[in-house]
Amino acid sequence: MKVNVGYGRRRSLIITLDDGGAFLSMRLFHFSPHQRESLRPGVWLRLFGEARLNRSGLEMVHPEYRVFTSEPGPIEPELKPVYRVTAGITNSRIAGWIQQVLAQPPDLHSYKTMGFTLEDALQSVHLPPIEQPEMVEAARKRLAFDELLAYYLVMKRRQEDVSSTPARALPPVRQLGKELLKELGFRLTRAQRKTTTDVLNDLAKTRATMRLIQGDVGSGKTVVAAFAAIRAAENGTQTAIMAPTEILAEQHYETFSSWLSPLGIRVGLLTGRLAAAERRSRLKAIADGDDLVIIGTHAIFQRDVVFRDLGLTIVDEQHRFGVHQRMSLRNKGRLPHQLVMTATPIPRTLSMTLYADMELSVIDEMPPGRAPIITSINANARRDEVVEGIGHGVTAGQQAFWICAAIEESADSEIKAAETVYKELKEKLPHVTVGLIHGRMKAFEKSATMSQFKSGEIGLLVSTTVVEVGVDVPNATQMVIDDPDRLGLAQLHQLRGRIGRGHLPSHCTLLYEAPLTELAKSRLNVMRETNDGFLIAEKDLELRGPGDIMGTRQTGERQFRVSDLSTDISLFKDVVQTGDKMREADLETVEAIIKAWTPPETSYASV
Repeated sequence: MKVNVGYGRRRSLIITLDDGGAFLSMRLFHFSPHQRESLRPGVWLRLFGEARLNRSGLEMVHPEYRVFTSEPGPIEPELKPVYRVTAGITNSRIAGWIQQVLAQPPDLHSYKTMGFTLEDALQSVHLPPIEQPEMVEAARKRLAFDELLAYYLVMKRRQEDVSSTPARALPPVRQLGKELLKELGFRLTRAQRKTTTDVLNDLAKTRATMRLIQGDVGSGKTVVAAFAAIRAAENGTQTAIMAPTEILAEQHYETFSSWLSPLGIRVGLLTGRLAAAERRSRLKAIADGDDLVIIGTHAIFQRDVVFRDLGLTIVDEQHRFGVHQRMSLRNKGRLPHQLVMTATPIPRTLSMTLYADMELSVIDEMPPGRAPIITSINANARRDEVVEGIGHGVTAGQQAFWICAAIEESADSEIKAAETVYKELKEKLPHVTVGLIHGRMKAFEKSATMSQFKSGEIGLLVSTTVVEVGVDVPNATQMVIDDPDRLGLAQLHQLRGRIGRGHLPSHCTLLYEAPLTELAKSRLNVMRETNDGFLIAEKDLELRGPGDIMGTRQTGERQFRVSDLSTDISLFKDVVQTGDKMREADLETVEAIIKAWTPPETSYASV
């Protein structure tokens, strides 16, 4: 054995092993004086790693190794955990640190379930017995249960903290909601009436409201929000409504203005594209309290936006905003009541735990008169036939969407791009007015295109998923989605919800590029078989996990370290039952579980 320190581009320790003709080098870029001292001629080494051939022969870079002072015996079988590593830290080093901790574990709670205490589960995960490899997964499940239980307990404690915090009551004053009810032109569904009653009862209490309103695409969440805003206005307080896109904000502004302005409630719109003078005027109207309902995008929680008296915040499509963004909006008032809404159905099994800090309302029925949406699945080989069908429909006076997953073509992707499809359809359908909208367009360009589409000037709109929310064109009865296998089921359902909003039958075509995987086929078949968003969410969870349902987890949102929501969903029912029993009878264990799993509480608790 030879031991040298090499000084190339990086300093490294090189140990050359010779068994009498064959050579193998071990190279360590990160090493301590102790390592250098232990790797001396005469010792025996056992190495595990990838050997690569270079100019000097075979070399292993940072392999796992053990040092023996005499010839070691046969290798004993063992199960070794594999950890995520970063530069300068090896798997064996992490394993060593963990073994040191497990040898003298911290004071952990002794609560036992699924056959393990927390300490037992940690031992089994990191140091599994070779004769019982199945214990690794069993122990991981036990840790997942503990983590989900801790999360549930924290959420329920947050709910109690918020519920005990005094807030301004917003009782009925002028009964303006009844005036809106007379002028709506439609009757509320049973679910809308119940949810509205729940929300208004919350607002009348002297504690802060935190309520999540779930409702499928087109179920009528907006009208519930309108009744809440009216109640706040009756009490002289302002309502801030935050939407994730300018298209949705403008849609809400038009709707709320038509409903509330006749009642004497002034509605203002605040987005990033306002001209400087217009923005100053809007900020003054907000600060003076002239605007009682303010609708906007992220611009609404910027530092220079000062409310005169903010009593209610409403966040639409809440999963698109991070906790810190919702907190920034909440801090504009003196602990205003909060409503958050989502059109992405969340399975009850998940929502009971993940949103345990909020009251929950579900609008689970659709307004009468909505046209059914028929969904078909076609291979791209039938593209010309689909294009021809869209052309016939638009020529007959209806309108259509054509959705693409990308804006422009990419050399390393076969996804059909909106800009290319726009040119294709203009060429193939010269008698149809085709429009284009995507996220890179300037705000005024998107707004102008959408206005033309709503007015009927544009018959066929080619778009990316930017129209996923906030587009209401009752005359749009056809939709084609290119490469639907590249999108999540929840997103496909949201997109499909842009049609079928009038009284005419509607049709959605999923146009895929063959061949499809079995998983992709299963997912697209779900879209063909049902229009029920809650059923789709359950299937999405079963087939692909929670990512598509919950949306991308934003900065500040909870990340689980052990739990996998797609495989551990079976634990949720027991988590809720166990947590509720503990909160009633064993508060000491509750505190111990929370302490073991969660960081110190912060002001994010109440958003």
